[in-house]
Amino acid sequence: QSITDRFKSLFGGKSDEEPATNAPAVPQDTGDLTCPPVTVRAGASTYAVAAPGKQPVGNDLRFQATISKMARECTVNGGVITARIGIQGRVIAGPAGAPSSVQVPIRVAVVQGGVSEKTIATKAYQTTVNMTETGSEPFTLVAEDLTYPAPPGAVGDTYIFYIGFDPQALKPERPAPRKKQ
Repeated sequence: QSITDRFKSLFGGKSDEEPATNAPAVPQDTGDLTCPPVTVRAGASTYAVAAPGKQPVGNDLRFQATISKMARECTVNGGVITARIGIQGRVIAGPAGAPSSVQVPIRVAVVQGGVSEKTIATKAYQTTVNMTETGSEPFTLVAEDLTYPAPPGAVGDTYIFYIGFDPQALKPERPAPRKKQ
């Protein structure tokens, strides 16, 4: 079974390119759930890593990851929406040589769009990609545990799922500095 087949089976074989529906902006209390569209955050569509102390360009590039497909599915239970966001991409080795395994950091956020965007929920994820001699390996990640409160009325029509690479998610939190005695 190919990666694409597995990916589609996670979401019932639905097309990952479903057109966004333009629902009327009239509050409806029908219990209908609007699952926001998913898009890649501007500036977070590629993740390039260089040799230590170098810029990720030219011969100093170790590897680069890109996102190629996305899908989403939402369920509501007791006023809380649980989203499943599926992400497919590829890691390609660069001229400086990729390590045998690569950590790919991805952030998923649900944002209320508008003039001033408001983050409703966000979560960082990591997936490990084992590189081979081909130098080009696919990866998949399904974020199944992003939850947020169900928005009132038509507010949910302004929600967007943003995904993207987040290198900060790889850095461990620093412990508080110890005082010398």
